[in-house]
Amino acid sequence: MKKIVGKCLAVTLLTLALGIGSMTDAQAGKKDDTLNIAFSKELENLDRYFNTAREGVIIARHAYDNLLYRDPVTYEYKGLVAETFKWNTPTELDIKVRKGIRFHNGQELTAEDVAYTLNFAANPDNKVKTQRYSSWIDHVEKTGPYEVKIILKQPFPAAFEFLSGANPIYPKAYYEKVGPNGFGMAPIGSGPYKIIEVVPGKKIVMVKNEDYFKDSPKGQPTIGKIVWRTLPEINTQMGELMTGALDWIYLVPPDQAEMLKSNPDLVVTPAETMRIGFLQFDAADRSGKEHNMDNPFAKLEVRQAINHAINREAIAKNLIGGQSRAIYSACFPSQFGCEQDLKTYEYNPGKAKELLAKAGFPDGFETVLYGYRDRPFAEAMVGDLAAVGIKAKLMMMKYSALREKARAGKIQMQFLTWGSYSINDISAITSHYFEFEADDTSRDSVVRDLLVEGDTSIDEARRKAVYAEALKRIADQAYWCPMFTYVSNNCYSKDLDFTPYPDAVPRFFQSKWK
Repeated sequence: MKKIVGKCLAVTLLTLALGIGSMTDAQAGKKDDTLNIAFSKELENLDRYFNTAREGVIIARHAYDNLLYRDPVTYEYKGLVAETFKWNTPTELDIKVRKGIRFHNGQELTAEDVAYTLNFAANPDNKVKTQRYSSWIDHVEKTGPYEVKIILKQPFPAAFEFLSGANPIYPKAYYEKVGPNGFGMAPIGSGPYKIIEVVPGKKIVMVKNEDYFKDSPKGQPTIGKIVWRTLPEINTQMGELMTGALDWIYLVPPDQAEMLKSNPDLVVTPAETMRIGFLQFDAADRSGKEHNMDNPFAKLEVRQAINHAINREAIAKNLIGGQSRAIYSACFPSQFGCEQDLKTYEYNPGKAKELLAKAGFPDGFETVLYGYRDRPFAEAMVGDLAAVGIKAKLMMMKYSALREKARAGKIQMQFLTWGSYSINDISAITSHYFEFEADDTSRDSVVRDLLVEGDTSIDEARRKAVYAEALKRIADQAYWCPMFTYVSNNCYSKDLDFTPYPDAVPRFFQSKWK
């Protein structure tokens, strides 16, 4: 029945795609100077430090500014809030703040705001969601009205990556007054767009910041208003795109993206992203030790069996499509330190069964596979597991609920994705998941120590060597089952001048109407 309904829906959408033609409503966004966009996931909080979703990264790049900006084409670091930035020593960075930048409430951005924001994020007592993105900072000193000194705990070669990608600057007075929850509902930044309306779970409205500073490497925003809607179902998004109610959507499945190409009013642009999909296991046995759950994933042979059972190539080719590829290392291939010469687990159901028998499960076992997105991908994994005797019940949850359940040690196998905040260094992914922080489910001290050395060494060759050793151990121990890279199919109105980038951060502040 599901297949019949799906085919009927596809035929309906195809009919719409071919029959809409040049509708008067199709240019509604252009006529109103309003860019209507949609995302599937509801943001739990608009405070960048208290959400871990890709959508949070996108909002942040539009509403807030960081000290630095990484050019998406040249990868050059440029001053954003910072007018100048220079290393005094390997653990001391001097920043001069641009004069004249104003937050959306009219307050001038000064060194006081920079020092406050970064000190807040670096303080573990404040429990920001991704602590390691600022935990390398020991403290920040205000040395003048527009000068700060960032003091590192130890050398951290990826500092510029994190200052450009993960640490926006907030207004001290306002943030102290409203706190993270208040800020998350009514945020104030200094970016090219200001947020004027938030309807939780439904929409976010942003308008062009007319006072955005002229020397920003982001450029000047052109489109007057952006209406961001939360629409969980991709078919709903597609229908609204084809009728002109939306101007842009992404992460469209390949077969449906192909269908949209037939509409002369739409453009489809595929691009591989830094996001990867992987299975994570409770190798540290927290579920067993803390919650008295039987945990087969504490056994190496079980984790290795699953690595052999999952048909990565088939999922990448048939479900994701485009430039998607199978991966075997716990990172995105282009990231600094992402070693590729390590143990790979070819698709081999027979080998998987042998390993399960060796682990004491000749007939397999029952378990739960948790996930929060991409149900068809997860269903394919469930099918692969069933083929070797592992009967996995699929349990889909909201991301925030899944994350907290896993951090409590109550999940044994989960299908996750991670986009590294578009930071091109494995310290943004491998170190996050393997240095005994909240999302580390293996707790291997050897891996942790190797990664910490790589994170802090200023010797590039040594960094690569220790990162390679850590990734090889992760693969040998099968702490993860890395599976595939993601492709973002950007689908949008032909009237929109839009350029996608490999970091999967749409830059609407660079877009304009044709």
